[in-house]
Amino acid sequence: MARMETSVTIRRPVEEVFDFVTNVANVMQWRSGMVEFRQTSEGPMGVGATMLFVTRVMGRQIKMTMEITEYEPNRKYSTKSISGPMPAQASYTFESVNGGTRLTFVAEAQPSGFFKLVEPLVVRMQQRRYEAELGKLKELLEART
Repeated sequence: MARMETSVTIRRPVEEVFDFVTNVANVMQWRSGMVEFRQTSEGPMGVGATMLFVTRVMGRQIKMTMEITEYEPNRKYSTKSISGPMPAQASYTFESVNGGTRLTFVAEAQPSGFFKLVEPLVVRMQQRRYEAELGKLKELLEART
């Protein structure tokens, strides 16, 4: 199982960070390599909601359907793949800290096929990608007034 983790402190209130991260319409602004990301289920965002997730990794397009498994406003947001080329899960944990929000992202995946062959490289690349994405998120949110 490949595991990646990164954190960032954003100088914005936890409510604002949570609302921005969990709004599907915002994802393309800060997630790199995303080809498509949209909610596929009816109703509000919450446990059981599903999303189509299409991204590029090492020049290959990966398409997965993700399901929200945890949705605790201003605390935690987690997903798992329910279709696609590899089992994966991800979580965002939001913590109110002095001067802002500490956001921690953890992703775990079980690479297969081509990605299993190059797993160490993929893990390093994805770790850097996730760090850059949280940096972009921090930049976007801290630029807001």
